[in-house]
Amino acid sequence: MTATLNVIFGPCGAGKTTYAHAFARREGAVAFILDDWMARLYGPDMPEPIEYDWMIERVGRVEAQIWSVAAGVIATGTSVILDIGLMRQSDRQRVREIAEAVGLPLQFHFVSAPQEVRRARVAGRNVVKGESFAIEVTPDLFDFIEGIYEAPEKEELKGCVIGES
Repeated sequence: MTATLNVIFGPCGAGKTTYAHAFARREGAVAFILDDWMARLYGPDMPEPIEYDWMIERVGRVEAQIWSVAAGVIATGTSVILDIGLMRQSDRQRVREIAEAVGLPLQFHFVSAPQEVRRARVAGRNVVKGESFAIEVTPDLFDFIEGIYEAPEKEELKGCVIGES
């Protein structure tokens, strides 16, 4: 069986991380969750309120490291799951181009839910701090992320696995 690059995307609070963990357990794949890496590496240093430029610079560093480690995992024949944000269509296209350039089998997974459900999930996650909690997503941060998220067009969803959230 060929190792596959599985990429999870969707809006904030959709259930992407929960989906990624369940998928990893079910398929024996390795999940790379951007928020987990960010929280462990930069959480204690995160400015209040969050500064966009500060965050984006560190997201770039973490994403580069995730890609490096994920490439090593795939080289062993093990599938990987990336939950690395991909809020914009251009971000998802960049992943598609990277996979095509190195000949990796790629499968996108789209997870979504209505905004009021997602907002409530995030608020609950901030309190419970369970498996899918990495950093607190304040109402202002949720609104900020909503503002940059670009929902996929029908064409982009062709061939995607539509995950249950």
